[in-house]
Amino acid sequence: MHKYRHSTGQFLVLVIGVVLACAGQAVMARDQNAPVTAPPPNFVIFLSDDQGWGDLSSSGNTNLSTPNIDSLARDGATFDRFYVCPVCSPTRAEFLTGRYHPRGGVFSTSAGGERLDLDEVTIAEAFKAAGYVTGAFGKWHNGLQWPYHPNARGFDEFYGFCSGHWGNYFDPTLEHNGTLVRGKGFIIDDLTHQAMNFVVANRNKPFFCYIPYNTPHSPMQVPDRFYKKFEGAALKMQHQGRRRGNILHTRAALAMCENIDWNVGRMLKKLDELGIADNTVVMYFSDNGPNGWRWNGGMKGRKGSTDEGGVRSPCMIRWPKKIKPGVKVSEIAAAIDILPTFADIAGIEVMGDKKLDGLSLKSLLMGKSDEWPERMIFSRWNNGTSVRTQRYRLDGRGRLFDMIDDPGQRKDVSHAHPDAASRLSRAVADWRKDVLTDWKEDRPFPVGHSGSKVTYLPARDGQSAGCVKRSNRYPNDSFFTGWTDIGGRVSWDVEVLTAGTYQVDLYYTCSEKDLGVVVELSMGDSRVRGTITEAYDAPFLGRKNDRFPRQESEVKYFRPMTLGTIDLKAGRGKLVLRAIDIPGDLAMDVRYIVLTRNES
Repeated sequence: MHKYRHSTGQFLVLVIGVVLACAGQAVMARDQNAPVTAPPPNFVIFLSDDQGWGDLSSSGNTNLSTPNIDSLARDGATFDRFYVCPVCSPTRAEFLTGRYHPRGGVFSTSAGGERLDLDEVTIAEAFKAAGYVTGAFGKWHNGLQWPYHPNARGFDEFYGFCSGHWGNYFDPTLEHNGTLVRGKGFIIDDLTHQAMNFVVANRNKPFFCYIPYNTPHSPMQVPDRFYKKFEGAALKMQHQGRRRGNILHTRAALAMCENIDWNVGRMLKKLDELGIADNTVVMYFSDNGPNGWRWNGGMKGRKGSTDEGGVRSPCMIRWPKKIKPGVKVSEIAAAIDILPTFADIAGIEVMGDKKLDGLSLKSLLMGKSDEWPERMIFSRWNNGTSVRTQRYRLDGRGRLFDMIDDPGQRKDVSHAHPDAASRLSRAVADWRKDVLTDWKEDRPFPVGHSGSKVTYLPARDGQSAGCVKRSNRYPNDSFFTGWTDIGGRVSWDVEVLTAGTYQVDLYYTCSEKDLGVVVELSMGDSRVRGTITEAYDAPFLGRKNDRFPRQESEVKYFRPMTLGTIDLKAGRGKLVLRAIDIPGDLAMDVRYIVLTRNES
């Protein structure tokens, strides 16, 4: 499955292969023989984070109002049964590639397991090769260091963050095309503003605009203007199962969903103002089931589950020029279908021998479903695999449910329908054999790729030892802390792709009383040392804005300090950070090591 592990040569071959769109890749290019009859459509794709199917008023939830998202269903097509993955990064990988996420090496949501293999060609690379301007604004979650970074995977413009979650949504630290920046205001408002600027700047060109929001994922933060409606509100519609969600969490989630809706409305209005709405395909969907036990249409499961409630997503597609208002699609569909569908809509030819698992949904969108094939859609997480047909779901424990008669998955009908249960069990076994292989994760974090002279190594991707601890058990937005003695250390498993001299910057906090810490970064025989002489003891930012107690790490701003330069040889090894001298009680807290290649 994994064509790339860590050799420099393979990196270069793969990158060159993508650029040249060589045979053997699922590269797309516009069909040069097709008649030019109309300008190609633009694309705007909204992807929400941890929003369940039931978190929209168009789904029947009277607890909230989402008129702008609902308008996409009214003015375009709605997929009644649209499936994604149980968690974040796998869904993003399937959207990007049109292939089941294990094929691309995505097996977790952090510490490297979220990275999309480099021999996978993305939807952005496909559209860029066909002449589109491409931009992504939000949560990437498929790799940070080049060549996993979104700017290396086909996106001309990127504004957001590459981690799995973020710990502060107000004026957060983000990045713009690989440079750290300070966001402005509430993150969803800011991401939308940047996406709107992209659309305005490229209104006279075909563009592909991907907006992966990071809410209502926790921490549960939302501006007052949206929360006031829900503060203290009685919620009539709640989870129908035995479990009851926390009403404070649900109120915050619904407020965050209304904020998303407001921002979707801003973009739709901008498309109208620019006069390009008719020829712009707008899609809205979510990456998994709800992140809490709240109303979700009576379905079983939530985020993290391969049951219906964990993988069924809202999905609306509007294209005024071609899709009639109010189209209802009853056929099952999935995130793996987005790439082939949009390629078909844009007139982009799919070439090469990379197997796409998805199907083009264009005929369904156009109301032509007479010859639609019977199909199966598979969901995989935590060693469990579920399969959905138009009528049945075989769950991760091998139980069969009739989803027409029993949409809540309350009665196992495998004994009543043994042929169906046997057929789907065999299909799961065949799928596992085809898609999954026994392998051990062995992908170091690349340093010094030719595409970017700067490499960020966050705490998320490192390992601590001794007294040093992670600030939270969820790595994504964590930092290293508790550094009380010289036996502590932090290391990153890296491969240096380009030998040379690198400037080393340490993003740290340190109190006045603990100044004088001597820090060393080493790899093999090379090392650099520096002394912390300036105090920077920043307060925590996140918790004061939380509407519900957080699970994630508290966050704060970190100051960069240049340690000096280090000479790094090409190859794989451990990059190790130590505190050689700790004159006070603590050494420092560490968020990033940043390596900048000297190109002189």
